[in-house]
Amino acid sequence: MPPVGSLSEPHEDSWRPQVHFSPPEGFMNDPNGLFVDAQGTYHLYYQYNPTGILAGNQHWGHATSKDLFHWFDQPIAIYPPDAESQVFSGSVVIDVKNTSSFFPDQSDGVVAIYTLNTPGAQVQEIAYSRDGGYTFTPFEGNPVIDGQSTQFRDPKVVWHAETQRWIMVVAYAQEFIVAIYTSPDLKTWTHASDYSHHGLLGLQYECPNLVRVPVRDAVGAPQTEYDMYVLTLSINPGAPLGGSTTQYFPGNFDGTQFTPVDGATRLADFAKDNYAAQFFYGTPEGEDALSLGWASNWQYTEATPTAREGWRGVMTLPRRSFLTRNSREGWVLVSLPVELSPVLCPGPIRVTREHLGGDMRFEADLRAVKSGAYHFEIVLPTFSRTATEARLTFELSSSASGESVSGGWLFALGGDCHFYLDRGRTHGFDHPLFTDGFSTSVVAPGEGDCTWTLSAVFDRSILEVFVNGGAASATMTVFPEGRLTMLAVRTAGIPEDVLVNVVVHGLKSVWEGGRPRSIPRSRVDAT
Repeated sequence: MPPVGSLSEPHEDSWRPQVHFSPPEGFMNDPNGLFVDAQGTYHLYYQYNPTGILAGNQHWGHATSKDLFHWFDQPIAIYPPDAESQVFSGSVVIDVKNTSSFFPDQSDGVVAIYTLNTPGAQVQEIAYSRDGGYTFTPFEGNPVIDGQSTQFRDPKVVWHAETQRWIMVVAYAQEFIVAIYTSPDLKTWTHASDYSHHGLLGLQYECPNLVRVPVRDAVGAPQTEYDMYVLTLSINPGAPLGGSTTQYFPGNFDGTQFTPVDGATRLADFAKDNYAAQFFYGTPEGEDALSLGWASNWQYTEATPTAREGWRGVMTLPRRSFLTRNSREGWVLVSLPVELSPVLCPGPIRVTREHLGGDMRFEADLRAVKSGAYHFEIVLPTFSRTATEARLTFELSSSASGESVSGGWLFALGGDCHFYLDRGRTHGFDHPLFTDGFSTSVVAPGEGDCTWTLSAVFDRSILEVFVNGGAASATMTVFPEGRLTMLAVRTAGIPEDVLVNVVVHGLKSVWEGGRPRSIPRSRVDAT
């Protein structure tokens, strides 16, 4: 079902991101069923309430893209079977070998695996699509797994080539168990092992993912002799910063059991607005894993002010990930945005390579960027600390409203530093759990790298930062009353001979000319 080029009204909402995916209306949370097909079309399904701006009445919304930025809305893909049920999170696979017998005449059949939430239980069901993932038929033999539990959800399924079996990881949420199942045909599942009581527990486990990722060295070169697995696991509520968060465990998987490399708990994000990330199925072997996350937090998502514009929920930037290892922290899952070229405005707004040492200031006027979305990069060579405090900070501000969002490095003696973000000087959203500031400790660059780096994208109501080549990242929603149109970069206590590089780009709105739709968002089989 190729997209038809009809357009809706342009998105002029003051908080609606212009390069991040958001629903046309209603409430959106977890990404579901991410996959890329043989034609290079990316499919995004998502938890969706089409009739309200609060969670509930869960369907699978659907959108498609060729570049992970310009999305075409598709009709709702999966509906609940009755008014008492909801279609919760899950995943999608391509049944190339027709193991399910659903696709006797094709090698591109799509199968969705999801949780059906009913008043009495949560069970795992499957539905198949013979048209590339646009419409689905529920399997007559559902459910395929009945865990005899009201808290049993969010299946992620992958193909394990070595054993020629499908693998499912699924959460027994309040028992703190990730159950691992295997299947030859997506219909009959056998329990293989449990991964339980690992990492941060919070009050429940949700949205596990199992993904094979490449390993790269300290300068990003591939280590082609091997790759590894990563198990991601979200918790809500009970995150260290409050509400919801995602943690990850590097390790090995033998077809039945996941074994972490160590006992460490690693967080995927050092702010509060990145949850339930899912990796795309079908990316080429050996390439970086691709993912999207839900950029919000269950502590306050149902109170955010975008309800005034008729929508709630936004996805993170599409990200690519790989594992690397350093001598201090061990294994680190690096997270970086995919290539931004589809949305970069021609030519940078400003480029500088100058001595910003001492107490200096660099400014870029962003008022000409119609979208209100910007990308900026800062590169700072490592330097010897001679002062008790040195810093490099940035600030996005509005002269009209006096609001600002800021962040940067605070360098300590001894080589390491702290990186912080502050959203407390914006006025559009007041909530007791909408925490103002976040920070993380950052290991000094080394092992082939000698620079501190920052890549950041601000998009009206969301800021994402990637520190030191993605070794640390943060996702932060922010709701200013005025447009933030001035970028300032300041230094203090940095030696005057240090050259600082700053590059600022505007980003093009993916909604210019209106929002592309395939066909109206109404049930396909309605009469």
